[in-house]
Amino acid sequence: MPTITKSNIAYDKRSLNDQTLLKLYYNMLKPRLIEEKMLILLRQGKISKWFSGIGQEAISVGVTMALEPSEYILPMHRNLGVFTTRDIPLHRLFCQWQGKASGFTKGRDRSFHFGTQDYNIVGMISHLGPQLGVADGIALANLLKKNGNVTAVFSGEGGTSEGDFHEALNVASVWSLPVIFCVENNGYGLSTPTNEQYNCKHIADRGKGYGIESFILDGNNIIETYTKVQKLAESIRKRPRPILIEFKTFRRRGHEEASGTKYVPQDLMDEWEAKDPIENYRSFLFSKKILTAQIDETYINEIKSEIETALSSAYAEPAITANESVELNDVYKSFEYKDFTPSQNTKELRFIDAISESLKQSMQKHNDLVIMGQDIAEYGGVFKITDGFVEAFGKERVRNTPICESAIVETAMGLSISGIKSVVEMQFADFVTSGFNPVVNYLAKSHYRWQQEADVVVRMPCGGGVAAGPFHSQTNEAWFTKTPGLKVVYPAFPYDAKGLLATAINDPNPVLFFEHKALYRSTRQDVPTNYFTIPFGQAAVLQEGEAVTIITYGAGVHWALETLDKNTNISADLIDLRTLQPLDKDTIVNSVKKTGRAIILQEDSLFGGIASDLSAMLMEDCFEYLDAPVKRVASLETPIPFIGQLEDQYLAKGRFESALKQLLTY
Repeated sequence: MPTITKSNIAYDKRSLNDQTLLKLYYNMLKPRLIEEKMLILLRQGKISKWFSGIGQEAISVGVTMALEPSEYILPMHRNLGVFTTRDIPLHRLFCQWQGKASGFTKGRDRSFHFGTQDYNIVGMISHLGPQLGVADGIALANLLKKNGNVTAVFSGEGGTSEGDFHEALNVASVWSLPVIFCVENNGYGLSTPTNEQYNCKHIADRGKGYGIESFILDGNNIIETYTKVQKLAESIRKRPRPILIEFKTFRRRGHEEASGTKYVPQDLMDEWEAKDPIENYRSFLFSKKILTAQIDETYINEIKSEIETALSSAYAEPAITANESVELNDVYKSFEYKDFTPSQNTKELRFIDAISESLKQSMQKHNDLVIMGQDIAEYGGVFKITDGFVEAFGKERVRNTPICESAIVETAMGLSISGIKSVVEMQFADFVTSGFNPVVNYLAKSHYRWQQEADVVVRMPCGGGVAAGPFHSQTNEAWFTKTPGLKVVYPAFPYDAKGLLATAINDPNPVLFFEHKALYRSTRQDVPTNYFTIPFGQAAVLQEGEAVTIITYGAGVHWALETLDKNTNISADLIDLRTLQPLDKDTIVNSVKKTGRAIILQEDSLFGGIASDLSAMLMEDCFEYLDAPVKRVASLETPIPFIGQLEDQYLAKGRFESALKQLLTY
């Protein structure tokens, strides 16, 4: 590296000793030398992609050194210095980038899209924003555990345009969470310059709108970054609160190497190259006689040797062998179901009471379980399911949230990373669209990607028949049954609701728990008073017959029962699926092989619903046993309307009886 005779950055060493000053240099030098090697390997076709952080090392290294090793950091693409400063073995990093088994994702994800509990690092997903809310969850866990820890999370200036950024800052502010939001303002979001990204003078100014302290730092000044973040972290540990830091820096290479930098004016590039954080700091250390040519050469040779040794061992590791069973088994964290037997003591409960009682008993069983949702605390939720919970369990565990579904799902993920279970209530299942991304891309994929469970239950009050219209009546289970990594539960009776919800909370995997609103107060049943569980993947056969198999779930079960009560001459197997993922395929297939006819009833509209997949499954597995085509009955291909006569026309309930009779006469 050429020597710069005069530093273009003003450094103030303050009270830092020479050992710390040299450590800052070494820790910046290491990712730089790794990057230079990676760029060579990229040109040689030995790695597939690279997101360069050259010129931004001071931020990653300064923030990481300012935090304790026990404190979580959530980095981005360009934060190699976070990983190396945390002393992750280079062999494992290189194996990660080559898709080898000794990496962190078993070849399932690339570059920096991984986390590791061993080093308290949680890697990003490509959607950028969700990790900000995840940091909120980790910070909330720190508050609940009273461990005094700080969490740091990174974003680029482009990511601050996402709603997740604003939701995460708002939640952190409202809840006084000990989290440092680190925004690397590096000039461009891919090729889009900052003047096309936001219209305020500084991103730090946004902190004022959320009641958050904010600071602007020279992101190329390692001493300023390290000392200021260290001071702020110490302050947050004593007085928990969020802080926003905008680091002014520049991205001197492409968004990723294939992008290039032709869109960057050369004079701007030259200006920032002159502010190189390593070259300038190196010159400063030489000028103060803290760094010598001999020490510098020793550092460089030591790091290069470590790189070459790690690369050799990574290259020597055999390629991953595709194994279908391993892939399938890693989608979910293994869950050893523990049976809690229902007692003989029962009382009559409405569906809604069963949900409330199950939640309450789970809160007692899991003394750190957290419930989050809009209006669920003192108000008790819009359906009053959590009425009295604040008095019983306190506001730390029963948390009103702002209207920000995305950030709250992400917060739940952060709690899971910290070992805390949570239940998130969507006020209505329709509103999950505002939190769809973290459900299907973060909760669903985390265990498959880096073996991190998402121990989250999302409660989904759903369904029509209550004149609530198109935004409060959807039954949208099909959005999630097709997403590997999620479990989907949909009970029809109070007994099942209570036992299945207890299992959902025990299960370390993400569970979408659908609760039909029309059943809340219309369905009653004698339910055991004690805490009990029901296993997933076991359908209930409610009636047995010979002529036809009726397959349904949720409100459809009650529609089918009404139809059979009116037509006592119909001999039918009636299967209540109870869980849609996992699915009790054996019970379905065995019944259809016996009866030779199958009709599938769902409340959702027809195309793309779970009935379509069940029908396809039966055609593949039971074709030779069928005496008639598999019949599907569903609601109209329209949004669900409000007024009664239109809603009645929409719902599948009014078409089921005639469809069943037609099938029987085929």
